[in-house]
Amino acid sequence: MAIKKSELYSSLWKSCDELRGGMDASQYKDYVLVLLFVKYISDKYAGQKDALIEVPTGGSFSDMVALKGDKEIGDKINKIISRLAEANDLKGVIDVADFNDAEKLGKGKEMVDRLSNLVSIFNTPGLDFKGNRAEGDDILGDAYEYLMRHFATESGKSKGQFYTPAEVSRIMAKVIGIGSASSANQTLYDPTCGSASLLLKAHDEARSNTGLDITIYGQEMDNATAALAKMNMILHDCPTAEIWKDNRLSSPYFKQADGHLKTFDFAVANPPFSTKAWSNGFNPAEDDYHQFDYGIPPAKNGDYAFLLHILASYLL
Repeated sequence: MAIKKSELYSSLWKSCDELRGGMDASQYKDYVLVLLFVKYISDKYAGQKDALIEVPTGGSFSDMVALKGDKEIGDKINKIISRLAEANDLKGVIDVADFNDAEKLGKGKEMVDRLSNLVSIFNTPGLDFKGNRAEGDDILGDAYEYLMRHFATESGKSKGQFYTPAEVSRIMAKVIGIGSASSANQTLYDPTCGSASLLLKAHDEARSNTGLDITIYGQEMDNATAALAKMNMILHDCPTAEIWKDNRLSSPYFKQADGHLKTFDFAVANPPFSTKAWSNGFNPAEDDYHQFDYGIPPAKNGDYAFLLHILASYLL
């Protein structure tokens, strides 16, 4: 039986309510999305041989459930997440939030109760991902994006930093013609990938129209948002996608041997429009990667800088 989105969203939002009081709303995602991630991959991969994601002994959601009421629950949850991160090369991705932070989660019994309740919210039949996935619909991915949308709204910050609305993403995917991809060897790139929502919609457009699983590349400057992108890729069954954390203008990661940028078959982006700090960290007139061979953009407006980067990265 498929999970109802309304029930899923309601359960996830209860977890946010449990965290209120000790932190800014924008920080809820650091805790809730990690637990969502651990719950999902534990349900889907625990006990499976040769699975895409390894769920090690002492590194699963069931190990968290066993800690309810434990006086050291915060420290022990950190260790569970650390084991899972080490087993899957996810250090610095899923182990960033501190579940033993007394300033954010309370001291003594307050922390124990809060974390026990939080784990209980995820440990319900309505959030059983073992086989509950509606055909043709990525429920967990939708929930992930739903939460990001609300975190941004609640904190009063621009959701554009890490989220592109699904409707916009779908239109962009159609505009670039990725639905007519002809080979699984073709590539898709987003130099300002945020949480990777735009990349994933474009990838879905290719897969749904052609059945091809084209290769995904993305770069994101913000550390926390790059971590979201990596988790999002795994949640959407794209664990081989390559996401890199760094400034894509001053330190582009995907390059060719001759120093030019690596070129891709398809490219999408929702860049930080009108940014005035686009040239921080390098001299555009002496750019080593030939991003500005057609000219240097205005010093106080980076829109053309990202456009030129994309043109230099596009396989013409």
